[in-house]
Amino acid sequence: MTTVVIVDDHSLFRAGVRAELDGLVDVIGDAATVEDAVKCVVELEPDVVLLDVHMPGGGGLEVLRQVAEKRPAQRFLALSVSDAPEDVIAIIRAGARGYVTKTISGEELADAVRRISDGDAVFSPRLAGFVLDAFAAGAAPVEVDEELEQLTTREREVLRHIARGYLYKEIAARLNISTKTVEAHVSAVLRKLQLSSRHELSRWAVQRRLVD
Repeated sequence: MTTVVIVDDHSLFRAGVRAELDGLVDVIGDAATVEDAVKCVVELEPDVVLLDVHMPGGGGLEVLRQVAEKRPAQRFLALSVSDAPEDVIAIIRAGARGYVTKTISGEELADAVRRISDGDAVFSPRLAGFVLDAFAAGAAPVEVDEELEQLTTREREVLRHIARGYLYKEIAARLNISTKTVEAHVSAVLRKLQLSSRHELSRWAVQRRLVD
């Protein structure tokens, strides 16, 4: 049976995924932080890592980076609430073999895990198109926005909510984090982008088409 490690910073979600996958694949471990994830994956050597994209401490990208140094053949399947193209492309470029959203059913997820273990690439249907476009042979290189690249995936997520007009407490509820954490992310984004207000943040996000 295919062995799996679940990496997600929400304990209830990890428990839910375990329950959904019970009997379909063998969940041999889980982790809530980047540091614990890297240690768990290197020690347990699972066939596939189910990886959350948005986590404190650098997120899924940092897990991929650190694991690649110690276990370069490890296979990852990203499992995220986000279906933003920039998140998908970034995690695939970093080495993940697939990307599915958290609306997926348990049986579909187990099937995706087995396919990743067998060497396939797996994407939720609506994500496959722009992944193919981004990696098409002969396609022009994607222009890198150096300012945007400074931001972590979580900071980008908070920024999108700010640009949509949500209050800090509303963002906190939507992302299941504290209001103080939202404030910290906003302060970090303002500092990195050298901006001074929510209004400037919103305008910056709209100019880069980060808002639907």
